[in-house]
Amino acid sequence: MSATPSLVPDDDAQRLYSLRAYDLLPALTEPVFDEFVALTARIFSLPISLISVVEEADVYYPANHGMPGNNQQPRADALCSTAISQAHAVVYHDLALEDESHIPPEALREAESNGLRFYAGALLRLPNQQPLGTLCIIDRQPRDFTPDEQHILELLAALVSQTVVVRHLCRTNPDTGEHQWARLSAELQEEVQALNALVRYLFARRGTQVPVPAEFLSQVESRIHDLQDLLNRYHP
Repeated sequence: MSATPSLVPDDDAQRLYSLRAYDLLPALTEPVFDEFVALTARIFSLPISLISVVEEADVYYPANHGMPGNNQQPRADALCSTAISQAHAVVYHDLALEDESHIPPEALREAESNGLRFYAGALLRLPNQQPLGTLCIIDRQPRDFTPDEQHILELLAALVSQTVVVRHLCRTNPDTGEHQWARLSAELQEEVQALNALVRYLFARRGTQVPVPAEFLSQVESRIHDLQDLLNRYHP
């Protein structure tokens, strides 16, 4: 069954062609992407973070923190689809107050049935800037979300996107690619886990604050840039 027309951008056929060229669903089930969603949830002190891939009729969640069993749903029911249709990051501070001018009724009903109140999703993009899905965070309560927080979410989404591309480029080299990706993936997991540990330490020292203070986000941003540099060094 096709997705609701309002959720389908005019260039969706081209977007889907690009998405499938990267073998995304198998790629995003690798452990490093689980580390990314765990880190994202911890940075914003939220219970749920997902990586979504928006396919023609369905949305898949190959990396899932905090919403077990939510592996796939129809595209029309998925909040992540609205980021694809609008071609930019979306933030819904309180889904109970949103109307159908922004979110299709099927997605609002599905969010209500799952008890979801807050959603923010930043686009994952391929090198040609086609969006493949989102890195999103979700809460069961309404939440403020500052521009500084959105900036960090978008940086994390860009980091996930870069990781997908570097994995693809590594694996196109039949001689050394698999070894190169295995080494990079292990190093990247270690660095993401270290950042997660730093975030835990900072929260333990200062307490959890919502929204997340700018000075805390500044430290996180510095470490994200270090991870980007790591990926750049491995770029084939």
